[in-house]
Amino acid sequence: MATWRRDGRLTGGQRLLCAGVAGALSLSLTAPLELATVLAQVGAARGQARGPWAAGLRVWRAEGPRALWKGNAVACLRLFPCSAVQLAAYRKFVILFTDDLGHISQWSSIMAGSLAGMVSTIVTYPTDLIKTRLIVQNLLEPSYRGILHAFSTVYQQEGFLALYRGVSLTVLGALPFSAGSLLVYMNLEKLWNGPRDRFSPLQNFINVCLAAAVTQTLSFPFDTVKRKMQAQSPHLPHHGGVDVRFSGAADCFRQIVKAQGVLALWNGLTANLLKIVPYFGVMFGTFEFCKRICLYQNGYIVSPLSYKLTPGVDQSLKPQELREFKKFFKTGQLKSKKPTL
Repeated sequence: MATWRRDGRLTGGQRLLCAGVAGALSLSLTAPLELATVLAQVGAARGQARGPWAAGLRVWRAEGPRALWKGNAVACLRLFPCSAVQLAAYRKFVILFTDDLGHISQWSSIMAGSLAGMVSTIVTYPTDLIKTRLIVQNLLEPSYRGILHAFSTVYQQEGFLALYRGVSLTVLGALPFSAGSLLVYMNLEKLWNGPRDRFSPLQNFINVCLAAAVTQTLSFPFDTVKRKMQAQSPHLPHHGGVDVRFSGAADCFRQIVKAQGVLALWNGLTANLLKIVPYFGVMFGTFEFCKRICLYQNGYIVSPLSYKLTPGVDQSLKPQELREFKKFFKTGQLKSKKPTL
C-alpha cells in the first residue's frame, strides 16, 4: 500500500479514513484487472484466450458483469485492519532499527516497511485466502454464499490451518520485494539527475509506480504459487480451477515449471502491471481530495477545492491546538465586549 508524508494538521482518525477511502476506491476501480490476474495465476483460464481483456469478457459472458468484482468486498474490508497493523508494526521496526543518535539508514527504513507489510499480511491473511476463493468460484453455481459463509465453510471442511495455506510464500516473497525497493531507490537520483528532496509530485508518482512494477515483477512467482495454494481444495469443483496438482509450495513450483515452463510463474503479470498506474493514480487523487476536505473542516484552508491557506492560521498547530486557540480567542473577544463600570 502507498504511504504519504505525515501531515500534522490531520488527526490519526482522519488519516486512516482518507487512506481507507482512497484504497477502497482504487481497489474497486481496478478490481476487474485483479480478477484477471488471479484467474491467470490459478490457471482457470488455461487453454482459452489469454490476456486481461479476454479473461474479463469471458467472465462477463459466463456469469454477468457483477462477476468482474468478485472478491472486491472482502479486499476493501481488510484495508482498515491491514493498514492499522502495518502502521503499528512499522513504528515498532523503526524504533528497533534506529541507532543511538536517532538515525535510521535507508536500507533499514525499507526493511522496516517490508517487515511491517509482511506482518500485516500474515495477520489478515485469511481474508486474502477468502478473496481468492470468491474469485475462482462461479457465481451461477457458488460454493460460498458470501464472506462469512466462506470463512465458516473453509474452517469446517478444511480446518483452521487451511485459512493460512500459502502464508509461507508471503515471507519468501518479501525478500525480492525488499531487494527491488532498494534497487529502485538507489537509482532514483540517476534516473532524474537530481536530489530526491527536489522531486516534483509527478516524479514521486512515477517513482511509486516504477517501484511497484519492479517489486511486483520480482516477487510475482511467489504470489503465483500462493494463489494456487489458496485456491486448491478437494471440496471445490475442479479443485478450485487450479491447473496443476501439488503437495506443497516447493512441489507447486516444480510442477508448474515441469508442466508449463518457467515463464508460467509470471502468468497474469500483464494484467497486474496494467493496474498499477490507475490504482495509484486514483489512490493519490482520492487521498488528496479527502485530505483537503479534512483540512477545510479543521480550519487550515479556505476551501476543499484548493490548498489556499486560511489567513492568520498557524499551519504548525495541530488540530486540537488550533481548536483550543480558536476557543480561547473567541472567549477573549466576548469578554472584551462586556460593559465595564
